[in-house]
Amino acid sequence: MTDATAGSTPAPRRESTQRSLLKQDARTRRRNAAEARFRSYGLIACLLGVLALVGLLTSVLGNGLSSFRQTYVELTVHLDADKLDPSGARDPAAIAKVTTFGYAPLIERAMREALAARGIAIDGLSEKEAAGIISRDAAAQLRNHVLANPEVIGTDVSFDVLANGRIDGYMKGRVTRETAETDSMVTPGQLQLAAALRDAGLLELKFNPSFITGSDASDQRPESAGLGIAILGSLYMMLIVLVLALPIGVAASIYLEEFAPKNRWTDLIEVNISNLAAVPSIVFGILGLAIFINFVGLPQSAPIVGGLVLTLMTLPTIIISTRAALKAVPPSIRDAALGVGASRMQAVFHHVLPLAMPGILTGTIIGLAQALGETAPLLLIGMVAFVRDFPAAPPEGLFDPASALPVQVFNWTQRADPAFVERASGAIIVLLAFLLVMNIVAVVLRRRFERRW
Repeated sequence: MTDATAGSTPAPRRESTQRSLLKQDARTRRRNAAEARFRSYGLIACLLGVLALVGLLTSVLGNGLSSFRQTYVELTVHLDADKLDPSGARDPAAIAKVTTFGYAPLIERAMREALAARGIAIDGLSEKEAAGIISRDAAAQLRNHVLANPEVIGTDVSFDVLANGRIDGYMKGRVTRETAETDSMVTPGQLQLAAALRDAGLLELKFNPSFITGSDASDQRPESAGLGIAILGSLYMMLIVLVLALPIGVAASIYLEEFAPKNRWTDLIEVNISNLAAVPSIVFGILGLAIFINFVGLPQSAPIVGGLVLTLMTLPTIIISTRAALKAVPPSIRDAALGVGASRMQAVFHHVLPLAMPGILTGTIIGLAQALGETAPLLLIGMVAFVRDFPAAPPEGLFDPASALPVQVFNWTQRADPAFVERASGAIIVLLAFLLVMNIVAVVLRRRFERRW
């Protein structure tokens, strides 16, 4: 040791720069505060979405649930054999010759007898006005019942006939005596008669199955309008979309993802598929009108045309979702299959495709649900027309005129009678039920076919 080193003093120790893990510094506090704000924003966004959904469902259910119940008048109708079957042979062809004009007097007489039997009399209300509370479709209902059961001719039958739309609105609180004073479709006396019949047990609200199974009605008969043709038309179109879009979309996706060479042509195809998915649906309606109706000559308002248009619109969605499901399969699955001697096709169809099946089925059902709710393309191909007769069974029924659920909603909202607004909300409930069922099926299929790797 030298004198220099011996005489040197040790350097002062630096203070430790380590921070305590138990104490947050300013930077950590700012980061934690930002994270807390982000969680709050996400929670607020979820709450706003839930509130919007609750408001929507409350509005739709509040306005539409009443459409599943209808006001009926219980009458005992004498089916006069001299008027309905003069020959007495009970020949269905001869009975069918009697039109609804022959049944209307029977209902009016039954109404007079019911009022007389219970001593109901409204001052200033004529017999014609008293019979006017019954729907104009009641005679057709009674005629259909007689044609289906010819043996009832000559007997007294207890029959529930529809009340007209204004009386039904009165029973549901939509029509009041104050509004009746300025309404040409109903009088305060008729509402007073309806109240008396309700107290006597002859007028009541019941479940209305014809709203689901019946056909549309004219503007003057909202109480008899139903969704049967629209439901059947939507089912036919979804059948066409499923048969065409699923195999074509899955086949195109498999080729583009697994077999197609990566060049500028496939890049161009992929870009166009993505662009088609963003094209407004009304453009597909114009395409369907120009090609399937004007060029090919298919009939307007037919489910075959609607199904083809919705197929073109759904294909990009199915292709994109199927390709995403195929990409989600790990490359090791393909490599392992090829490594043990499988061909490219065997690797795809025996290993990759089964693992991607949950995503493919989910994307397909979501595409079908989107097609089910489309309205604009169907309007352009004429499905907004008034259709009274049910289409036949497939394949002939695919070419018969029909409607669709979203088009029926649009049609009813354009009519002036408030009863059609109620029915439009009821149709929305049915449409939402269809969409809910389809989404439940998608979840069940996804869990059923889901595999782990």
